[in-house]
Amino acid sequence: MSDTATMTGLDPATLTDLLRVAGQPGFDRWQDQIRRTGGCSNPIHLQGWVLHKDKTTGETLHHYTTEGEPGGRLRVACGNRRASRCPACAFTYSGDTYHLIRAGLAGDIDKDVPATVRDHPRVFVTFTAPSFGPVHNRPDRGTCRCGTRHTEDDPALGTALDPASYDYAGAVLFNNHAGDLWMRLVNRLRREIAQRAGLTQRELADACRVSYGKVAEFQKRGAIHFHAVIRLDGPDGPDSPPPSWAGTDLLTDAIRAAAAHAYTSVSVPTAGDQPARTFRWGTQLDIRPVKAFGDGSDLTEQAVASYVAKYATKAAENTGTLDRRIGELAELDRHGVPDHARRLITACRDLDKLYPERRLWAWAHMLGFRGHFSSKSRRYSTTLGALRQARADYRAAQEREALGLDGNEPDTVLVLADWQYAGHGHTPGESALAAAIARDIQLNRETAREALHDQLTHEREC
Repeated sequence: MSDTATMTGLDPATLTDLLRVAGQPGFDRWQDQIRRTGGCSNPIHLQGWVLHKDKTTGETLHHYTTEGEPGGRLRVACGNRRASRCPACAFTYSGDTYHLIRAGLAGDIDKDVPATVRDHPRVFVTFTAPSFGPVHNRPDRGTCRCGTRHTEDDPALGTALDPASYDYAGAVLFNNHAGDLWMRLVNRLRREIAQRAGLTQRELADACRVSYGKVAEFQKRGAIHFHAVIRLDGPDGPDSPPPSWAGTDLLTDAIRAAAAHAYTSVSVPTAGDQPARTFRWGTQLDIRPVKAFGDGSDLTEQAVASYVAKYATKAAENTGTLDRRIGELAELDRHGVPDHARRLITACRDLDKLYPERRLWAWAHMLGFRGHFSSKSRRYSTTLGALRQARADYRAAQEREALGLDGNEPDTVLVLADWQYAGHGHTPGESALAAAIARDIQLNRETAREALHDQLTHEREC
């Protein structure tokens, strides 16, 4: 059983349920199931069976049924990417994102990205939202406009100095159109690169390719912005070197021009009492070259990949909104949603009637944003699907070995199965135990990572 010291402070009902779970005959097997999910906080319950038979002889090689499992159920990980919903599954998603981004920066043969990609021009860019009104902040020098020097955890940070004049409607409409702005930016970037190279866009496609991986992040004021790794490749992607004229300076200049160009904007027509708007990227545009590991730069491949992976598991929760769809505004009272987030959500509800095709109320919990939180171009690197499949194949190979089936060729084994959904989640006591298991797994991973880091550092010093 996990360290009971981590269970202190539980309410009596949860503690009673925890003791009930720990006292059941199948508790060890239940713990094993939860460890296999990584400590998932909301596992999916399945009931059913699987049968392995030899195709030639008809012999039964293995038969599994959930009838002998605790509660007659098999628990599998929920796979939710949001850390607010399931920290354990979010950790796995974050790790996959890290490897995806890093492979596009440093190369990885297992992920079909050559190490020569390090020689390609690549930059880390942050595209921000425009201003919708002054907010409480922590400037590098002096105090906030309100006259206060806010602490880092001050809940006032990001909220409007004057809620009556703050453009809440503009803020959520910008979030709602941010995905369109991104696509316009990427299209314009190709034109800017072609112009600087003295090529047409068709000629550019035969000489150079723009590859990227990006992630969205919510600022405390509730406005979305994007962090992106942008790289220049040859015409065949990371396998081919970019042309000699394609350098980091050219890429940086082209990004600045693309972000400022009139084409890279989105117009929203007038509706009801809302005026016509034209949205553009904010003036704060940060572009920095990505350096190779070990050159003394702070912005290394590992640092960029870690930064992107960190935000891949977050949404709008840091603004105080909910992490699920909202049925009615009364829910905001029950969950104590702060005033600034409440005004943004209310704006989504009101604007939904004026712009029904934008589905603002359906995405009110995301403050209007309806795009992908993380995405990449086709040839940037591997895919999340490929990483998940590799993990599934590895686990399947482990399972075959454990069952004594690794000596059979896969084509000679017939697999029959019948699975049915039987619920999800934990009881209060199970939740406490699962959280302790997740902490143990996390600690073991961190210890192993630190040991590997120390080993690599020692090898480099020697």
